[in-house]
Amino acid sequence: PQIHEPKKQDICYATQNRQDAVKVLTPQVDVLIVVGSPTSSNSNRLREVAQRMGKPAYMVDCADDLRPEWVSGARQIGLTAGASAPEALVEQVIARLRQLGAVSVRSVDGVTESVQFPLPRGLVVKADS
Repeated sequence: PQIHEPKKQDICYATQNRQDAVKVLTPQVDVLIVVGSPTSSNSNRLREVAQRMGKPAYMVDCADDLRPEWVSGARQIGLTAGASAPEALVEQVIARLRQLGAVSVRSVDGVTESVQFPLPRGLVVKADS
């Protein structure tokens, strides 16, 4: 098959948007929690971005992975998620943070992801067929 790969320097737009958001969020928080699999390079990059900026950052695969000592004493906790982390998992981590004493949750606006990927012409079925 003929496979056309993206340029090597290209990064998925969702991944880039998340990394950019972490760069904005990190100076505002005491610690950053990343929801994502340890095998996800995308999630690992998010954690690394915060760490390079001098903030402690931890990755959790589920709410039970969140250790109380990571957030103990933190006044502001940042939370982000890898591109493939389900929203339900993020909500579970928020619930766990509340159990650990988080008082309020505030969303920070980022880039609206509106990129759409249409089906290739050969796969589109016409409505009147």
